[in-house]
Amino acid sequence: MSGAISYAWRDPIADEEMVDLVRSHGGKAVAGWWRRVKEHSLGWVGARDGEGTLVGFVNVAWDGGAHAFLIDTKTRGSHQHRGIGTAVVRLAATHARAAGCEWLHVDFEPGLRGFYVDACGFRPTDAGLIHLPPPAAERGPEQASARRRAAGGEA
Repeated sequence: MSGAISYAWRDPIADEEMVDLVRSHGGKAVAGWWRRVKEHSLGWVGARDGEGTLVGFVNVAWDGGAHAFLIDTKTRGSHQHRGIGTAVVRLAATHARAAGCEWLHVDFEPGLRGFYVDACGFRPTDAGLIHLPPPAAERGPEQASARRRAAGGEA
C-alpha cells in the first residue's frame, strides 16, 4: 500500500464506499444514506490512499449564502492520527470560501475539541441544539408505549 494520500473536492464516492468507511471505525453505517445526502451538499472532500480506498471524508452543507456547515467528518480507523481529517477539513474550508461562504460552522462532542479547535482552527462558540425524534406514529409501538409510560400516561 502506498503512503500517498490524495484529496479531492466532490470526489465521486459510491454509497458502498461510504458504508465501508463508516464501519471501518466502528460507526453505524446505513446503506443508501450517502446517495440521499449528497444532493443537499455544497460539496464534500474525499481522501484516498494509493490504492484508491476511501480513507477520509467530510461533507459541507450550506444555506446557499454565507453559512456552510461541516458534518460527518470521518477517517478510516486504520488511518487515524495521520493528519487526514485535518487535511479534509482544510480543503473543505477552502472550497466553502471559494463558493462565497463567510462562515464555516461545526458542532462536535467534547472529546473532539482538540481536533476541531486545536488542529483545524475552529473558534469555540455557544450554540443550541434541539433533538427532533420522529413522532410517535413513526416509531414502533414498543417505543411509543414506553414514552407514554415515562411521561406518566397510559401504556
